[in-house]
Amino acid sequence: MGGPVRSGRPGAGAGGAVRRGVPAGLLVPALVGVAFLLLPLVGVLARTDWPSLLHHLTTPQVTQALRLSLVVSGWALLLSLLMGVPLAWLLARVPFPGKALVRSLVLLPMVLPPTVGGVALLLAFGRRGVLGPWLESTFGLTLPFHTAGAVVAAAFVAMPFLVISLEGALAGLRPSLEETAGSLGAGPLRVFATVTLPLLAPALAAGAALTWARALGEFGATITFAGNLPGATQTLPLQVYLLLQDSPEAATSVSLLLLVIAMAVLVALRGRWTGGVVREARATPPEGAAAPADPAGFADLGAPEEGPALEKPPIRRGAGGGAGQAPAPAAEESDLRAELTGYTRFPLTAPAGTTIAVVGPNGAGKTTLLRALLGLTPRAHAEVLLGGRDVTRLPTHRREVAWVPQDGALFPHLSALANTAYGLRARGVPRAEARRQAREWLTRLGVGELAGRRPAQLSGGQAQRVALARALAARPRLLLLDEPLAALDQTTRARVRHTLRRHLAGFGGVCLIVTHDPVEAVSLADRVLVLEGGEAVQDAPPAEVTRHPRSPWVARMLGGNAWEGTAGPDGTVELAGGGLLTTAPGEATPPGPGAPVLAVIAPEAVSLHLARPEGSPRNVWAGTVRELTAVGSRLRVLVTSPEAPALVAEITPAAAADLGLTDGTRVWTAVKATEVTVVGL
Repeated sequence: MGGPVRSGRPGAGAGGAVRRGVPAGLLVPALVGVAFLLLPLVGVLARTDWPSLLHHLTTPQVTQALRLSLVVSGWALLLSLLMGVPLAWLLARVPFPGKALVRSLVLLPMVLPPTVGGVALLLAFGRRGVLGPWLESTFGLTLPFHTAGAVVAAAFVAMPFLVISLEGALAGLRPSLEETAGSLGAGPLRVFATVTLPLLAPALAAGAALTWARALGEFGATITFAGNLPGATQTLPLQVYLLLQDSPEAATSVSLLLLVIAMAVLVALRGRWTGGVVREARATPPEGAAAPADPAGFADLGAPEEGPALEKPPIRRGAGGGAGQAPAPAAEESDLRAELTGYTRFPLTAPAGTTIAVVGPNGAGKTTLLRALLGLTPRAHAEVLLGGRDVTRLPTHRREVAWVPQDGALFPHLSALANTAYGLRARGVPRAEARRQAREWLTRLGVGELAGRRPAQLSGGQAQRVALARALAARPRLLLLDEPLAALDQTTRARVRHTLRRHLAGFGGVCLIVTHDPVEAVSLADRVLVLEGGEAVQDAPPAEVTRHPRSPWVARMLGGNAWEGTAGPDGTVELAGGGLLTTAPGEATPPGPGAPVLAVIAPEAVSLHLARPEGSPRNVWAGTVRELTAVGSRLRVLVTSPEAPALVAEITPAAAADLGLTDGTRVWTAVKATEVTVVGL
């Protein structure tokens, strides 16, 4: 009793949005604005002669004008669709000189007074206009004072609504959806018909409805250009204008009809601006939350590998098509030979059945490499041979290269089964057979029971497996995976990684996987390709890259300390950040004194002391603890020193407690010469 009243809506309690009063200085003008818009409508309703309404609307003049309005607005809509859809595509997708001017021309009829638009049409298409005489002499077509003229006038003022709606929708459409469809073998027309157009359907419907409604209500341009001829150009708005002079009550009744039509269009458009695609995207459950259940589960996959093992288990490559194995993409070999130029500059070769992990810092050119192999980027060019076949000048859909982008790019309007069958259908496989094979692939990847769900009903891990099934089902020669597990939580990532490893074992083509995860690189790949600045700095088996990284970024990714420097005499390294590092004889194999080298020190090889150590360590520096981070069951300690670059040590929590380490503790770091690995750069 007497306690605070709480709203029952989510977010209205503790932690919810705080309600604030609307300032009177804004509320009053806003209410006045609502009244300003509402009162004319109230006036129409108040002045309507309701008993005579049906009589007014069924007079021959009104029914004839209504019929003509429907004909004119229908043809104007068709004309707007024929010209407006390509125009919207051009403005949204094609860069060309003068695009701003073209967009201004599209918007001009929306701000131009309708009568001025009618005058402009008359000067262009009238009997004495720019094109009027030619149209009359060549086609016998006279637009002024003709129904065709009313159609042209209505389309002129209404088409911008369609173009604007579609251009905005096209600009917001994820390019990866169309690009992925092309990589699955769908040509441009098929991509437009099966992916682009369905995704644009809400915006197209909204734009078409607005265009039709605007054409139905057009008055100024029509009466100026086409005239006011009963049965030919006298549409319903023109009929209202005439009735105001002779029968104001009938004019009010016809105005009410147009008002009802306009309101019906607006009600029908309610919620259509965002469309079903956006609503589905918002409905996607967050990864790791209580998302739709995974009926297939992972019980049959075995325990995932979690540790950063240095060696991956041997993978038997072959063309087997048994459960859990992908069939060979083609009867002939599918080896890869590519020469990349532009931002990425290196040759790339791989025999069939090879999986290559592509790693490197942000901006290194990893995604650019994949897009160059697809022929989708101007930043780099790739001369590509797959199985001896030159595909360099072929469009993406004819290269037999399947791509799984970072977000998976599942088509939101298709079910998981239809998504998986998409590439097969694009390559001419009959519908029933394509669905059968797609269902088999979904079952192999543990999501067969989710075949009927759409992407918005899948969790992140389920969606990634569907995307992988779709790519493998297309039987590509080259499979490109751009961080396929990046969006997953750690538990789901381990499970999907295990699934992916099983299916890559039987993949008969070449696979490139872009990743920032050292576990993925080591456990999935036969080779690791390290990129920096668009160049390949190392291409070797995972064990070689782990033991002898040639990139500071890779060394740090693998958890090691990486210091660049210059080789000195007697196995010493002059560090770029200052200081001298001593290595064991025979451990360093740089090209020679003065050569650039990389010194790698494992964090567990760094020991920490409160007093200067005595004995065997030859690399000893005084430093200060700046950060302690828990990594599994151990602690990583960042130590800075004026004598050497920052160094990371890895110790047990018990050792840290014995030393009393906290941020700011003064310590001594020691590294044995035998624990330093030096590689030439």
